[in-house]
Amino acid sequence: MAKRPRVTRPGAAKIADVARLAGVSVATVSRTLARPEVVIEETRTRVLAAVRETGYTPNISARNLRVRKTMVVLVAVPDIANTFFAEVLEGIDDTLSAAGYGLIIANLAGSPEKEARYVDLVCAGQVDGVLLLCGHVMRSPNRDLRDARVPLVAACEYISGESFPQVTIDNIGTASEAVRHLVELGHRSIAYLSGPKSNILEQQRFAGYRQALQGTGIAVDEGLILRGDFTFRTGVDAGRALLGLKPAARPTALFAANDEMAIGLIKTVHAAGLQVPKDLSVVGFDGIAYSNYCEPTLTTVVQPRRDLGATAAAELIALMTTGRAPIRKGTQLPAKLILRDSTCRPPA
Repeated sequence: MAKRPRVTRPGAAKIADVARLAGVSVATVSRTLARPEVVIEETRTRVLAAVRETGYTPNISARNLRVRKTMVVLVAVPDIANTFFAEVLEGIDDTLSAAGYGLIIANLAGSPEKEARYVDLVCAGQVDGVLLLCGHVMRSPNRDLRDARVPLVAACEYISGESFPQVTIDNIGTASEAVRHLVELGHRSIAYLSGPKSNILEQQRFAGYRQALQGTGIAVDEGLILRGDFTFRTGVDAGRALLGLKPAARPTALFAANDEMAIGLIKTVHAAGLQVPKDLSVVGFDGIAYSNYCEPTLTTVVQPRRDLGATAAAELIALMTTGRAPIRKGTQLPAKLILRDSTCRPPA
């Protein structure tokens, strides 16, 4: 079949040029570009081929104004300084960008005032949807995000009692697997370094710690529960607390609820002369980049952080464009325990 001549015009190609070349109506071209999922594949292929052939560029601003879209998504992060979220945000940004969306990062940092301002922004119609990485539905003194009636998707931290899509991992099961690894090495005195008590991740990972010990007949020693808040600083504090114990009372292993605290603890006990893992085996959780570069390298549960972000963003795009999400209930992506140099059998 002879190739159709490329449409050439003195000015930019128009939507009518695309419609004429594809043999469809202007309305069909508009619908294909705005909501390709509702157009049959054969028509969609012809329209997109005509777009490429004519060099037509749609007026995104005008289209968004007509359909009352901003093409912007708000991503709520509890603390952007936490290195865990870097790859999650990459997965979100890559997926949103491919679909033509931009993003606003709401760094909540524990501030009710900041959270209220972002709620007002959403309720004012400044975004098309919200990704919640913060473990709760944001609110202001007078309203919360539900009042904005925009699509919501949660990721990383499960929000109990909500019906919108949520993308997480099995924190209880993988934490239990990490502690069982220590038990299988022969450890019987295993400490736990916690996150903030109110945080759902802390609650689930502590449940996994207890489950593993109780399942192997080891009593949970409340004296070996060290309090932290997911920061390097509290890892340092926990290391000092362990060093303050008499040698006979020290545990032979420790499971930390995240990598940052585990790394802070390792640095502190090393500086005081304890050897990891010879004197103390340590397991972390999250699989941040630093875990493979600290000394010794850290045995940890590696989360699929980029996939968590990408999957949650895809869920939100589906909600924003069709009103339906592929996943109605919460979905869990697989996490994996990676064995490195920070664990070994306990001293004889």
